[in-house]
Amino acid sequence: MAAIELAALVAYLDRYLRVADVADAPHALNGLQVSNRGTVRRAAAAVDLCEATVRMAAQQGADLLLVHHGLFWGGLQPLTGRAYRRVAGLLQHNIALYSAHLPLDVHPEVGNNAVLAHELGVALRGEFGEEYGMRIGVWGEVDVSRADLLQRLGDVVGRRPRLMAFGPERVRRVGIVTGAAGSMIGQAAACGLDTYITGEGAHHTFFDAEELGLNVFYAGHYATETFGVKALGGRLCTEFSLPWAFLDHPTDL
Repeated sequence: MAAIELAALVAYLDRYLRVADVADAPHALNGLQVSNRGTVRRAAAAVDLCEATVRMAAQQGADLLLVHHGLFWGGLQPLTGRAYRRVAGLLQHNIALYSAHLPLDVHPEVGNNAVLAHELGVALRGEFGEEYGMRIGVWGEVDVSRADLLQRLGDVVGRRPRLMAFGPERVRRVGIVTGAAGSMIGQAAACGLDTYITGEGAHHTFFDAEELGLNVFYAGHYATETFGVKALGGRLCTEFSLPWAFLDHPTDL
């Protein structure tokens, strides 16, 4: 296929994901993080930027790698050791790196939250969960038993979720924030939700769920955040006829 200008892809992604408008952690640095020589013929998508996904992208012949967790989460650091190997791999194989964290979580079409809700059959009704001055979660309605939701969620994410069953057996109002958002159990309860789905949480969140009377599902940080990069890769394929591949490198966390 004909090469596509990297600048055109980046401009499209920045606009479509509203990168300039979505607040995020200081080290997220959403957008193009590493350039290549200027054109793209094949893309790859992964949850995390790491040495393994750089190698996998090179094996696929990709010259653009889309990720949810980018290069700079560790903050300012010298390009030595692991940091050097990651960057060197990208440069050696002419792979551009584009990262989208919260802009991908919250997107109404390709976002992790929205796609997971759709896969679970949750009819979205609104947003909740304040972070960085905006709402980063979604909530919606469903009518299903807690046991059936556990089965459905496990089928969708490909692993058995951890369930803290302190809410009603019949689930009707569900909140979703993918990734590591156990700290938002209190906000889910304050919104009148009976069930909350996220990836993981700290030890003390067990007592948050117990004392606030919520069903809380921990379905895995990685497992709940594969949806966005897959949907974004598919979107680029549709818009630009760009071949792409998903690079699965699960952490089981």
